[in-house]
Amino acid sequence: MKSNFLLGILLTFSLTLSAQTDSIQYIPNKVYHFSFVPLPAIASNPANGWMFGFAPSASWYMGNPATTKMSNLVGNLLYTTKKQWIFSSRHNIYLSDNSTILIGDWRYFLTSQPTFGLGSSTPNDPVENPNQSGVYWGEQQMDFTLIRFYEAMLKRIGDSKFYLGVGYHLDIHTKIKNFIDEETDPLLQFSHDQYNLSKGFNTDRYVLSGVTLNAVMENRDVAVSPYERNFAWIQYKINPTFLGSDQSSSTLMMDYRHYINLSESRKRHIIGLWGFGNFLVSGNLPYMNLPSMGWDMFGRTGRAYAQGRFRGESMVYGEAEWRFPLQQNKETFGGTVFVNAGSFSSKTTNEKLFNKINPGYGVGFRVMINKQNRTTISADYGFGQKGNSGFYLNVNESF
Repeated sequence: MKSNFLLGILLTFSLTLSAQTDSIQYIPNKVYHFSFVPLPAIASNPANGWMFGFAPSASWYMGNPATTKMSNLVGNLLYTTKKQWIFSSRHNIYLSDNSTILIGDWRYFLTSQPTFGLGSSTPNDPVENPNQSGVYWGEQQMDFTLIRFYEAMLKRIGDSKFYLGVGYHLDIHTKIKNFIDEETDPLLQFSHDQYNLSKGFNTDRYVLSGVTLNAVMENRDVAVSPYERNFAWIQYKINPTFLGSDQSSSTLMMDYRHYINLSESRKRHIIGLWGFGNFLVSGNLPYMNLPSMGWDMFGRTGRAYAQGRFRGESMVYGEAEWRFPLQQNKETFGGTVFVNAGSFSSKTTNEKLFNKINPGYGVGFRVMINKQNRTTISADYGFGQKGNSGFYLNVNESF
């Protein structure tokens, strides 16, 4: 099973539309240091074929740069040779003096993606599940349409680094079809269909709609490429039927990141630590809304594995990365070495968290194209278990 492989970048450039922080007079309601990176790209993978389009990124300040953190937006505008469309926009926006944070994740996918069943022990190739007689286990291709709208607003508590807020989230999966590349055994059910039917969901369309309660500690110096301190986010999702969900449910997400500076003279020389958990608290979720590898907000969990490679009712993930400069007196080029591991539980297959852990490791290369905003092009190659591996190219650091 191959994961996404980026073949090339045609063009990378940055447009800086404001002067340096120390050479301007602060003017209220003005946007400062706007930087835009269009990043046209060509990519290919087995699920989508060839992909053509853009992966734009923007960063800017919504207020005085001395007292306001940098806002950022990352998007994808892609079309594939299999007539698929992938549109997304994800942002963290800090209003003037960090009074408010806006966190958004908007997507429209006409796409396909393999799924492998639930839990951490799923194989690469499709076979009958030894824990579920008559059900496929291993790679099963899925075509689907996804409409996602997530938006949260958090207000700062006094002059502290803590924020509280609420949000709304909507996921609509439609036109879902399952198949495998080999001849399908008519006596075996697809993992997606078996799970949904057992939980009372449709197999071709479902909706998850609800509200979120959010608490954030934002203590990073620059969110897109931190050099020090930490970040924490706790989110409780409530999905009632009266807001449109097919069934009522609730989930808990916890995200913590810590950055240890290794050199006072070279702030770019750091150790980054990331812990992430996503748990089903009550009720049932549709199959594609279950916690899954690579389906975090920016799609950065699980370098070494394809998006959706592992899925379950609960997920725990950890990563450590050593980041270092590659030049003695400049910050343009940098490198990374990383290790990660994830574990998924599934009541359907009687698998608990940490019964099986899937590790990954790899190396990366960084090019900082805007030193003022720390806008960085990152390229990583990760290696996982059982032949899983992949090349990943993104804008800004992985976490």
